[in-house]
Amino acid sequence: MKNIIYILGIFLIFLLNSCEDLDRDIITNISEEEVNTHYNYSNARATALYTDLPDGFFEIGGALIASAGDEAEHTLETSSIQDFNVGSWNEISNPGNVWAKYFGAIRNVNLFLENSDEIDLEIYRLDPAPDQQEIYRTRSLEIKRWKYEGRFLRAYYYFQLIKRYGGVPIINQSMVMGDEYENIQRSSLQDCINFITSECDSAAAQLPAKYDDTNLGRITKGAALALKAKVLLYAASELWNNTSWASGFSSPELISLPTADRAARWKAAADAAKAVIDLDGSGYALSDNYRNLFITAQSFQSPEHILVRRYGSSNSFEKACWSIGFDMGKSGNAPSQNIVDAYEIKVDETTAIPFDWNNADHAANPYMANRDPRLYANVIVNNSTYKGRTMEIWEGGRDGKGKNLATKTGYYLKKFLDENINLLTGTSSIHSWSLIRLADVYLWYAEALNEYDPGNADIKFYVDQIRQRNTVDMPPVPDGLDQSEMREVIRHERIVELAFEGHRVWDLRRWMTAPQVLNAPLKGTSIVKNGNEFSYSVITVENRVFEPKMYFYPIPRQELLKMPNWLQNPLW
Repeated sequence: MKNIIYILGIFLIFLLNSCEDLDRDIITNISEEEVNTHYNYSNARATALYTDLPDGFFEIGGALIASAGDEAEHTLETSSIQDFNVGSWNEISNPGNVWAKYFGAIRNVNLFLENSDEIDLEIYRLDPAPDQQEIYRTRSLEIKRWKYEGRFLRAYYYFQLIKRYGGVPIINQSMVMGDEYENIQRSSLQDCINFITSECDSAAAQLPAKYDDTNLGRITKGAALALKAKVLLYAASELWNNTSWASGFSSPELISLPTADRAARWKAAADAAKAVIDLDGSGYALSDNYRNLFITAQSFQSPEHILVRRYGSSNSFEKACWSIGFDMGKSGNAPSQNIVDAYEIKVDETTAIPFDWNNADHAANPYMANRDPRLYANVIVNNSTYKGRTMEIWEGGRDGKGKNLATKTGYYLKKFLDENINLLTGTSSIHSWSLIRLADVYLWYAEALNEYDPGNADIKFYVDQIRQRNTVDMPPVPDGLDQSEMREVIRHERIVELAFEGHRVWDLRRWMTAPQVLNAPLKGTSIVKNGNEFSYSVITVENRVFEPKMYFYPIPRQELLKMPNWLQNPLW
């Protein structure tokens, strides 16, 4: 058979509790038949299917996607993420366009699924020796499991598409040159949801709740159940049930679901999240140490992670985000005043109050010791200690305004960054990006339950579990809150707990609060040092742009040119 070049990019990707280091490329001159029939090649292909999981650290223009919302401002003006913030993006130029990436990933899965039955194990099946029969049995089960891992990954990639573009074509077989692409149509959003959740159900039924150490990093039953829960949460949320913003759009089925009982949709989302929480044998638990959940070399093994991508050892994120006051630092994703203000003040063991710049005591000492500890785990503030020295973020200070590439907001990112790295000597460490973790699932469950069964005791219980974990120890949610008040508590908790993890820009869309939040000025603080004292004042860093059409990304122009019968998404 004709020889072809297969490039099996096996970079890392590491899910659920752990992962093996596969940070390498393999280029082999082998026949197509060998690739499809050889066990080892097929194993490599199955692993390579993971490589398109989101790269959260450098998602858009080398920046966190948080810098396209109200959480942060990327210091580098030339980053393409700035196009999002000023509204300078469209169907031709979209810095967040992932259409080709994820349809390419889906095609890779389809190819693998079509060829995986060709893997040749006959040499073991026909050998009666017990050890050879054991190899046959083990490898047969592995191949079966790889298929369900692939089906999960395909479903995950489809979710990444529909949350950006709405309904997309469901393609469950590989296509080659000569196929009639022009006959492909976009599927309805409901059909896409049905496909994803069905694939999750199939994968969950076949995959283990937990792996032994020889298979750490593989997709688990919990990951499949969690993806289903997340999709159903979106399906119940406002955006996918409200087309008022797209009045006149002739194919609403591409961007919304049929009219139905919203309470039933919320209940389905709550039930799906609870299935993850209650999963036997998963070992899921909240981490005892909030900060270490994101920075230690072994953090990927935390039982809080359900779906986590583990990277090889590096220091690139530290270079990108450390203060300009450190050698080789470029300041990167600078947290906003908007998010810093969200962290409460703990008054006592039962009471927490919002931070308020109109309170003279708060304004004079904004980083008081009794702020929510997650602030100090996520954000570097002025006059705090980092990497063995005091951070000088005041105007004229080592890390402050007046220096090229200094933070524009008065803050630096702390979450995800390993302060033990020495860039001058080239040291590095393992980094992990959590795609789904248990605290997130708790908040899905609380949110969905509050929408269809307000007052249910589980709502407060699971939010309190997050607030009162070790190293956070914030007061519990007050008793007696009504549905609207509890909704705001849950949304607030998502801001402070999941800060910079890539969820907020999508939360704002699905809640349909993006126009009021993202059109508000992005804030920072001006810091002036007077002797040993500091004065702080809130400043506007940037006026940003969010228009209703931005609830969904535009279908790329090159796709519309190939598919003349397709509709562009509303208002683009």
